[in-house]
Amino acid sequence: MSSLFKRTKPLHILTNPNISQHLPPKLTSISPPIQTLQNPQNPQTPCTQSPFPNPRIFPFRPFSSKPTKFPEYEMPSVTWGVVQGRKEKLVSRVIICDYLKSIGIIPTELEHLEIPSTVEVMRERVEFLQKLGLTIDDINEYPLMLGCSVRKNVIPVLGYLEKIGIPRSKAGEFVKNYPQVLHASVVVELVPVVKFLRGLDVDKQDIGYVLQKYPELLGFKLEGTMSTSVAYLVSIGVNPRDIGPMVTQYPYLLGMRVGTMIKPIVDYLVSLGLPKKVLARMFEKRAYILGYDLEETIKPNVECLISFGIRREAVASVIAQYPQIIGLPLKAKLSTQQYFFNLKLKIDPEGFAQVIERMPQIVSLNQHVIMKPVEFLLGRGIPAGDVAKMIVKCPQLVALRVELMKNSYYFFKSEMGRPMKELVEFPEYFTYSLESRIKPRYQRLQSKGVRFSLAWFLNCSDQRFEERLQADYIETESMGPSFSMGGKLKLPGSEIVSDDENESDDEVLYRRTVSL
Repeated sequence: MSSLFKRTKPLHILTNPNISQHLPPKLTSISPPIQTLQNPQNPQTPCTQSPFPNPRIFPFRPFSSKPTKFPEYEMPSVTWGVVQGRKEKLVSRVIICDYLKSIGIIPTELEHLEIPSTVEVMRERVEFLQKLGLTIDDINEYPLMLGCSVRKNVIPVLGYLEKIGIPRSKAGEFVKNYPQVLHASVVVELVPVVKFLRGLDVDKQDIGYVLQKYPELLGFKLEGTMSTSVAYLVSIGVNPRDIGPMVTQYPYLLGMRVGTMIKPIVDYLVSLGLPKKVLARMFEKRAYILGYDLEETIKPNVECLISFGIRREAVASVIAQYPQIIGLPLKAKLSTQQYFFNLKLKIDPEGFAQVIERMPQIVSLNQHVIMKPVEFLLGRGIPAGDVAKMIVKCPQLVALRVELMKNSYYFFKSEMGRPMKELVEFPEYFTYSLESRIKPRYQRLQSKGVRFSLAWFLNCSDQRFEERLQADYIETESMGPSFSMGGKLKLPGSEIVSDDENESDDEVLYRRTVSL
């Protein structure tokens, strides 16, 4: 207690105004004179002023009813200019709105938006956007962009977009297509999306291209639609390494919901007989198939194929060979081509359906391209009826280059000296390379002194051809295989081949694809 009393006693002495008369003369001369102030609430009560106004000497301040003001929080910001009162703000808002109306901008949507305090700042924003290439109409489409500070929002965002590959000349078009990007934070929103795309194996030089095609990606949440769509595609067999090229080709897939868009398409195509592994390969090469509308495009096109005579069990093969067919205006194309085949090539609707099953790309093939090989065959003296049979059996004929057909035909006539009937029976002859297959194999046959049909020595692998020359086994003569695109050729006599031979890589013959 004595120590506590000793500590409090000096404070009691200093705060008691009556004690000053008992102090020695030296202390009274040092301390400032004590003044009494009248309490405004009670005039009779005296209020003492602190004898230590310097806070370094005494840290406690007397209580005051007025709030403490901190000048550093009242400094005007760079963006908003001078701090204004309520009345001044209303006046300046009216002036700015009048300015916007005078240049054709409708300020209705800016009522609840914080806008600059001066017309000069607003004019600077408008002129900056116009220099980017935006028009007044573009600004009216999204007037909220006028709430973005040029220095704090617009310049950092555009600088980052240019850094990731969007040219400065395209910046205005990018902002026009996705003006919400001006509100985005570079560090919090834009950088994570770009890192996500790089994590999907999208090449660095393709980032700008992807974002220009689908700028809304910058507004997606990483843990939302983008992640789930990628995870689902991988789950059905898409190679994770192919996700990057798929996104580059068709970035819209990252914005598709699995439950309402992707999965229904997959389920429907699987119901037609397409395995998921085949679908995965289709999506890897042509990701835009995911953008076809199931109810309005895919299902009507499948029914259209069936209505034109394509067998229901062959629809899956048609789609696998030519996936784009489910997204075309198919009824019009099929009607046009069917009429053309019937009128010019003398192929009836039933034969036309067989042609489509074997080469569905014909629905998109130009009629002038089709007629060139046909005219060549007719010019060689082959009757129109036989030409029609050849096309039905091997539709690839109508997509071949006439120059190559001429070389193969002249070799057939001059070197091989075979009757035209063999070409009619095996039109696939024109689809084989003259230099790499036809000539070498024919010369081997000549050296052996044997003679077989075109199908026997052409429609087989190199290994099988050698085995045939050695006469290890004899195959019965049969019709040539049906020449369909998109899968393996079924060789005649394959039933006698052992399992080991079937597994040989040399035995795998892929159907020839024709780029249209």
